[in-house]
Amino acid sequence: MTTIKKSIICKNINDYQLDESIKTDHQPKAGDVAIFEVLEIGSLNSIQNEEGRNCSIFEGDRIMVTFGNRYASNQFEGYIPEGYQEVYDLLGKGGVAGIVKSMYYKLELLGTTKLKLVGYATDRDGEVINTIYNNVATTKFNGKKKRKYKMILSIGSSMDSGKTTSAAYLCRGLKAAGHKVAFFKLTGTVFNKDKMLAYDCGADFATDFADFGFPSTYLCSLDCLRDLYAGLLDEVEKAAPGYVVIEIADGLLQRETEMLINDKTFMSTIDHVLFSCGDSLSALQGVTLLRSKGIEPFGLSGMINTSPLLVDEVNGNLKLPLLNLTDLASKNIVNLLKPKAGAKLEKKMASARYVLEVA
Repeated sequence: MTTIKKSIICKNINDYQLDESIKTDHQPKAGDVAIFEVLEIGSLNSIQNEEGRNCSIFEGDRIMVTFGNRYASNQFEGYIPEGYQEVYDLLGKGGVAGIVKSMYYKLELLGTTKLKLVGYATDRDGEVINTIYNNVATTKFNGKKKRKYKMILSIGSSMDSGKTTSAAYLCRGLKAAGHKVAFFKLTGTVFNKDKMLAYDCGADFATDFADFGFPSTYLCSLDCLRDLYAGLLDEVEKAAPGYVVIEIADGLLQRETEMLINDKTFMSTIDHVLFSCGDSLSALQGVTLLRSKGIEPFGLSGMINTSPLLVDEVNGNLKLPLLNLTDLASKNIVNLLKPKAGAKLEKKMASARYVLEVA
């Protein structure tokens, strides 16, 4: 039998049969496991294998990946197609296949890695294997559940704004301050690098949506995301953390991010918010947008720190701490997370002023 290179999203798929007879009739859904032949190498010339290593792929190779959707403004926009296709696209190194609708301009010269569907991985009953919640229990979200740790949400103005690195270095700072820290990524497309960066920075425990079998969370419902959130929290609780750092992929206007930050039940579970941005205008507009939803970041970070001029522009227009990686990795970062004296009183006074103004 030809060697099949297995992607990381399929790491737990071992007992299966390759069914080629249903490849033209089965309508795939997110998480369905399939074997493809590589027809042509494009911008993605490797997959992240079951060990988390970048494994080079070549024309003629067979790879095991899942069907899925992807939203990545600096990579691909892709979807699970309706019906069988002669040629598919590799959407992500973690093991996601579908059909590309649009791509970042820098990728257009190389194009996509092209795939031919060989067949589906099926179980002993002949059913197509799906990775989502495969042998993993689901958890129903309970926004009123009391938790013994503080939760910090890392969000950004866009993809590649620096939120993953900021979150990872924040884990390092919290660890330096003597706290147990857990990290998880709630939304995005499967790729092992982000959670491993947090782990390397000192997080005691790191996980993400892919550990529950999701090749991506794009186009998931709000209920699905909230239940996934609850499941990930159940996992990190095993490490008995004092702080949990949570990352949401992409930017404030992306579908799933927007749904979550608009959801008061979800946001009521969050204690602190760190906002990453790439330039001064996205910093100002992003903070304005967050404040309109009743969300006040404790600080700003991200790629904006690479430009001293942009840093000066932000400091001249926003009264929020702008934190570089050294700041985030310092044990003193916890000082920004402590309740400020008079904060509760000020909140009560603000509420009273609002009532008077309405009256």
